[in-house]
Amino acid sequence: VQLQASGGGLVQAGGSLRLSCTASGDILTRYAMGWFRQAPGKEREFVAAISWSGKVTEYLTSVKGRFTISRDNAKNTVYLQMNNLKPEDTAVYYCAADPVATVVVTTEYDYWGQGTQVTVSS
Repeated sequence: VQLQASGGGLVQAGGSLRLSCTASGDILTRYAMGWFRQAPGKEREFVAAISWSGKVTEYLTSVKGRFTISRDNAKNTVYLQMNNLKPEDTAVYYCAADPVATVVVTTEYDYWGQGTQVTVSS
């Protein structure tokens, strides 16, 4: 499966962005999906994940209540709605897919998108 992430950009603190991850080459209903981010000089970290049914989600503690992961399997797309953005959210955001039913909170995903830059100014 090929993943294409989009929706990043420059936003002021307190603003919102919605990231999209569109898959091709397979049906997303067969995959658990995740979002990760990597800031300069830091390791890639888990942000959010969703099961293939969409019924189970997990979040990084620091984004709970601000970010929402969702999926539209009919559109083969997963979203990350990011509200009340903070400068510390600045990073390249990656989507990932794994052919399992439940959420995956580690980096052990089989497929990765190319990343989209999110920059939050103070």
